[in-house]
Amino acid sequence: MLYVYITIVRERTEESPWLVFLFTLPRAQASGRVDVWRRLKRTGALSLESGGYLLPNSQENRERFEWLAESVRQYKGTAQVLAVQSVGDMAVDEIRKRFVEARIPEYAAIVEEAKRSKRAGSQADVVRLRKRLQEVQAIDYFGGKMRERAEVAVEKLAGVPATGTKKAPSAVKREFINRVWQTRPRPGIDRSASAWLIVNFIDAKAKFKFGKEPMATTVTFDMYQPGGFGHRGDECTFETLLREFKLQGKALRVLGEMIHDADLKDEKYGRLEAVAVDKILKGWMSKGMGDDELLSKGMELIDGLYRSIG
Repeated sequence: MLYVYITIVRERTEESPWLVFLFTLPRAQASGRVDVWRRLKRTGALSLESGGYLLPNSQENRERFEWLAESVRQYKGTAQVLAVQSVGDMAVDEIRKRFVEARIPEYAAIVEEAKRSKRAGSQADVVRLRKRLQEVQAIDYFGGKMRERAEVAVEKLAGVPATGTKKAPSAVKREFINRVWQTRPRPGIDRSASAWLIVNFIDAKAKFKFGKEPMATTVTFDMYQPGGFGHRGDECTFETLLREFKLQGKALRVLGEMIHDADLKDEKYGRLEAVAVDKILKGWMSKGMGDDELLSKGMELIDGLYRSIG
């Protein structure tokens, strides 16, 4: 348990590294207390001896605490979300260490389950453990060796390398430089992600054109006709581009798995992060957004998703 001495900062919260959630509930609200406790647990907050709960100060965590405070008030209780500069006499490194230690049992359980799986490489096992891993990662604010071990254990079960360094292709053929890349109208998640990959790793000066019939002067991707780059076997176009241009690295591989699951909807990898991006793009399509704007906004969403991968 930790003691907390609170210094409230209303305006300059960027100087306060921590958020504290304080609340009280009437004794009659037993079910409400259980509900609040469960939701606090899902945030990964540290319990303080003062009765409060601690999280790193970020916009996302502030929203988590503010919505929880509103729930407490609906249960006829009181709640406060405070930005604090220090937690007792604890050094920042010690607080971070406690956050890391709080996640160790969850990561250890994932590692053990991956090891004793009797169906090594089973798709059902991989999907289930990846979902569990993502849930723990979402509330793991400082990482650590156990996180790395859990990631390695799950990826080993899946039969793919767990590590790697991002790198551009060693030698992109000149025929794919400064080209016009053509795809079908109404670009969805696979084509938006593929266009992002092309600009960032294959052809920095690429231009994009839409059309149902391939043109002789364009490089086609995700077209229904033979040739160009598209779905091959059970791969989506993004995965085909990764393989054909020998693009490597953990972040690109994980992004490829996200795009695959969102595009093909077969839950092959158990990656759910890109599903919302796919729905957003479809929502924009329904509003009549033009192809160029759809692709541009879709590429921005993919860039944000890529940068979120730890």
